[in-house]
Amino acid sequence: MFTRRQLAPLALGLCFTPAVLRAQGVSTGWTPSGPIRIIVPFPAGGTTDILARLYAQRLTETMGVSVVVENRGGAGGSIGSDVVAKAAPDGQTLLFHNLTFSTTTAALEFAGRAPHSIERDFAPISMGANVPMMLLVHRDVPARNITEFAAWARSQPSAPFYGSTGPGSTINLMGEVLKRDGNFPMEHVPFRGAAPLVQDMLAGRIQFGGDQLSSSLTHIRGGTLRPIATLATTRAGALPDVQTVREQGFANAEMLGWNGFFAPARTPEAVMIRLQAEIAAAARHPALAARIQELGAEPGGNSSAEFTQAVHGQIAAMRPLVQSLQMRVE
Repeated sequence: MFTRRQLAPLALGLCFTPAVLRAQGVSTGWTPSGPIRIIVPFPAGGTTDILARLYAQRLTETMGVSVVVENRGGAGGSIGSDVVAKAAPDGQTLLFHNLTFSTTTAALEFAGRAPHSIERDFAPISMGANVPMMLLVHRDVPARNITEFAAWARSQPSAPFYGSTGPGSTINLMGEVLKRDGNFPMEHVPFRGAAPLVQDMLAGRIQFGGDQLSSSLTHIRGGTLRPIATLATTRAGALPDVQTVREQGFANAEMLGWNGFFAPARTPEAVMIRLQAEIAAAARHPALAARIQELGAEPGGNSSAEFTQAVHGQIAAMRPLVQSLQMRVE
């Protein structure tokens, strides 16, 4: 799992533009021959989709080709991810995923159904943003923290529903951790992405769920959803009164959020250098950085090596947790 301390230097990274690279004698050596697709493995409207579109707009302005977002939701992000895993390693098809990439892949591996490997089939390019993941309840649920929610859940005639972005996703995994460590019942309802999950929470059909702060902040401020914890290691700057899971005694559910870019494995070095440089420069662009911060997130732009180390470390941490919970993705 990432910690904020681990991600602080990663978010700074080596933010080289192509001009800087050329000035230092490093040839970028690659120009895209046509449009670049950014595959978002979730439906439109969630945080990952919003961030991808912000980057796509800026990269279109700087790379000389159209950069478009394509939503391929389903299976906790595995369907869209597999499109990129099997794409030509030419820099024209990229993946923009989030921390659920690690949890879903670990769960599918445990079930013997993983269509791809993060380590073998993807080349991490750079982190796009660090986004806190929040645990949320419907406004009618009389709970302001996890302990109160657990007591309320135990008092209900039937188990309340909790939603996630699919089997093996981050909230599915963390939901099961909370059930185990807090000894309370919940029934899992999977969705194709955060946007439809949040819609069902707003309608009261789902009592508990999780979402990245960026796409839930409006509902939180409007009082239609209530945050009861953040999975991050520190409280979110936009919601300083909301305690972390560790502060509430649920340290096993601690997990910092991220969104980042991946290319297919075996993408040439020259392509990776250009893509990382462009993404890092975009993350530092004042207008884009300000927009990311308005969403309650922190701009990324770290080096490929740093992002690779962080993502590989996270999935390594997820595998024993999935095994301990005996999570089988059906």
